[in-house]
Amino acid sequence: MKDFFKNQPHWAIAAVIVIVGAIYWGVMATDRYVSRAQIVLESPEVSMSSMNISSLLSGTQGSGDLLLLRQHLLSVTMLKTLQKDLDLRSHYSQDFIDSWSALSEKGAPIEVFHQYMLEHMSIEFDEYAGVLQIQVEAFDPEMAQAIVQTLLKEGERHMNSMGQRLAEEQVKFIEKQVANLEERLFEARDNLLQFQNENGLVSPSQTVQAIFATVSQLQAQRAALAARKTALLDYQSRTSPQVMEITREIRSLDEQITEEQAKLTRESGDALNRTSAEFQTLQLRAEFALELYSNAMVALESTRIEAARKLKQVSILEFPLLPEYSTKPDRLYNFVVLLVFTLFIAAIVHLGRAIVRDHKH
Repeated sequence: MKDFFKNQPHWAIAAVIVIVGAIYWGVMATDRYVSRAQIVLESPEVSMSSMNISSLLSGTQGSGDLLLLRQHLLSVTMLKTLQKDLDLRSHYSQDFIDSWSALSEKGAPIEVFHQYMLEHMSIEFDEYAGVLQIQVEAFDPEMAQAIVQTLLKEGERHMNSMGQRLAEEQVKFIEKQVANLEERLFEARDNLLQFQNENGLVSPSQTVQAIFATVSQLQAQRAALAARKTALLDYQSRTSPQVMEITREIRSLDEQITEEQAKLTRESGDALNRTSAEFQTLQLRAEFALELYSNAMVALESTRIEAARKLKQVSILEFPLLPEYSTKPDRLYNFVVLLVFTLFIAAIVHLGRAIVRDHKH
């Protein structure tokens, strides 16, 4: 046997590796407990046409949000939060943990600590089911469960804060615009009311239309009297009482028509046509300000609904498990893999040595 190992040192090395592996996996390796959870990320689906409680309770989910959540859970920022809440460095560097499994030192650099935790934490996204699967290994059951619970809580908080930050800025901007447009609307309304009060007219346009109607009526009456006068002159003189009466009526109508028309076109500042034009301008400004204000209010409500839609809720399909026994390391599997791999490498070396030896002879 001694001569065999002397002539075949690669088999001796393989035997040592297998023995060391058997001792480590069989005796020395510290038990690790695994806590698991499965989650989906949902957000309320709200629309302006069906804004009710049921629309807030129903929701949608997207793979993009879950992938963002996965990246955050695996980040150094999350690791610092876990360290602050649970003191992971102390847990993973305890004295009873074997040297190959423990954190090299409690004060290890954050890069080393982060890489170490990635080896004890698995967060995978199942594209088919749309589920985020979380798995954490720790050296006691309570710590494993606590880590998963903290990941879920902090992940939900982060996703909400990330979505709400932009939504709040949008709401603040639109609220400022609404306030400006509201002030503009009130100013236009006050100008319109002041103009109506100063001129004593609720609607100059309607007054103008009424005057036009009155003038048309008076002109129709004048035309009828003129026709009647023409008919009377065929058999009566101009000085007859009946003809003179009609003449006076026609003159009176002409004066009234002239007076009504003067109301529309007089050169003084209170001409109705000028008043009506100014009123229409103020009215259009008020209507335009009202339309802008209404659109801004709709945009504000839409933005608030969008802000509510960006709220994320972690829906837990499988709650963080409190392990009852250790499932890591997989001792038999690891030893068999080490044994097969070692024998395979040793066999390759043995074959190579044999080929070299044959060539020498």
